Amino acid sequence: MTTTTPNGTSEQIPVELAKPEGPGPFPAVVIMHDCSGLGPRSSGAPGRWAGELVGRGYVVLMPDSFTTRGHPDGVCTDASRSRDNVSPARRVRDAYAALAHLRTLPYVDGTHVGLMGGSHGGSTTLTSMIAPESDGDLLAKERRAGFAAGVALYPGCVATRRTWSNTGVYQPVAPLLILIGDKDDWTPAEPCRRLTEAAQQAGYPVTIKIYPGAYHSFDSNAPVRYVATRVNANVPSGRGATTGGDSAAWADSVREVEAFFGRHLR
Repeated sequence: MTTTTPNGTSEQIPVELAKPEGPGPFPAVVIMHDCSGLGPRSSGAPGRWAGELVGRGYVVLMPDSFTTRGHPDGVCTDASRSRDNVSPARRVRDAYAALAHLRTLPYVDGTHVGLMGGSHGGSTTLTSMIAPESDGDLLAKERRAGFAAGVALYPGCVATRRTWSNTGVYQPVAPLLILIGDKDDWTPAEPCRRLTEAAQQAGYPVTIKIYPGAYHSFDSNAPVRYVATRVNANVPSGRGATTGGDSAAWADSVREVEAFFGRHLR
């Protein structure tokens, strides 16, 4: 897939594409992977979601933002400055390049394309869905005619990390759903709750569901475990986070995503 670098030059990155049987046209979803990437150390969560969505009649495209940029094993434990080269802000270009790519495919309904991602990909989703405030904003034209809906799974919502708008209120270009666990110690739920509450009060279509007892990566099928080497800006030491699947939260999140995309992409 062709995307662009921050200086505007063209760049090729790998993608994974899956589609339902038949000629379409189908609605589609771009899935932005988490900090583990799509390589051999991938969490597997993007693939789980792809299987669920294709089975429900969606084309799925997953851009690999890491492999050809020097991070084939992801950046979950990599605190080097090179991780900035694959930051959520950088990956916004990949998200919109994926949208443009999908719109060239004859079996895709280009007016009904959603965006979703977990963790690093969830933060990418949040950043990608910000409504432009002027024509000079990054990808302003593409954003205004862009994704029809977004789902951010356990994203980083801490307001000090990015400016949502001149008013400080998160303003999405389309309806946004946040799903997160209340025991998340990597990207805590409370900042996402506050972001949602402020957006709702200002009249923007942001909703949230917080799963009691669920940790980061609740959509994983791996057991809950703490890894001390994970880069974590939300703890004083800067390291260490807990991840692991939660079967009840996973099952409910599938229902939530199916209903949400059903309302906005069908």
